[in-house]
Amino acid sequence: MYFHHPSSGFHCSGVQLIEREEEVCIFYEKINIQEMMSRNGDIEINVMDEKIRYLKLKMIEKKRQIELHVKMLPTKRTLDADLVVLQIQFSQCKDKIKSLEKQFTDPDRENRVRALPGKDPSIQELFKKIEELEINLTRKEEKLLEKEFIYEQVSRMMEKISVKAENGKEETLILAKKMNMLQEKIKSTTQKIMALIAELSMQQAFAIKLQQEMRDKEQTILCIVSRLEKGLPPPREIEQDWLRVLRDEKMHAIASEALEEEQAALPTAVHTTAEQRPNAYIPDDENVLPLPRPYGSLVPFKPSEPSANMRHIRKPIVKPIEI
Repeated sequence: MYFHHPSSGFHCSGVQLIEREEEVCIFYEKINIQEMMSRNGDIEINVMDEKIRYLKLKMIEKKRQIELHVKMLPTKRTLDADLVVLQIQFSQCKDKIKSLEKQFTDPDRENRVRALPGKDPSIQELFKKIEELEINLTRKEEKLLEKEFIYEQVSRMMEKISVKAENGKEETLILAKKMNMLQEKIKSTTQKIMALIAELSMQQAFAIKLQQEMRDKEQTILCIVSRLEKGLPPPREIEQDWLRVLRDEKMHAIASEALEEEQAALPTAVHTTAEQRPNAYIPDDENVLPLPRPYGSLVPFKPSEPSANMRHIRKPIVKPIEI
């Protein structure tokens, strides 16, 4: 018995598989070629369709032109007949022009020269005419010279007038500036006058007010004097005013004293409203002079007064001691 080795079967199947794969690749290449050919065929078909459509449009346009020319054929015949008639007329006109030119250039024709009517003047008449023209010319020249002389005079006068006008412009400019300055001064003075009038009116009103106050004060003084003579006290308003004056004087005196104290205090002194505490003591030693000595850093402790926060603190309950 013969036994086949399993590796030989695997080798055959592998070779067959490779061959089949190669065949599949060949088929894929053929398919790709066929697809490319089909795409190219589709493109060519589209191109041919476009050409066919273009040719159809061109054919329709040609048919339209043929129909149009067929419709215009009768008019063309009439136009051709008119053209023939016009050409004949043109040739006739040319012949007529040539005949007229020959007649005009013919020197032997009788009516070619036409004599002008009238008679020629003689030499004496011509001389007289020339003399008259010369006299008229001299007169015209004299008038022209007179006009030129007048023009020169007028131009000189115009120059003088223009110079005067220029000078007048400068003078008018100076006068205008002066007028502007005067107008500004007038405006400023009027404003000052108005301000003074307003101030005067205010002063007059203030004077009238003071006069009225003076009359009122005199009236009150007379009233007070009459009440004092009768043994009556002064009015309540006067008493309040007097008390107000006394209070103001007192406040002024206190302020002046405080100012004097501040001025007399040392530069290192500090203004405070706290209660003053002793910062020095007098020694009890007999051998030492009784002069105040500063405490320094050993100032005696002074407890502060109990504040309102003490109401939140309960008083301790003293328990009896049992023996």
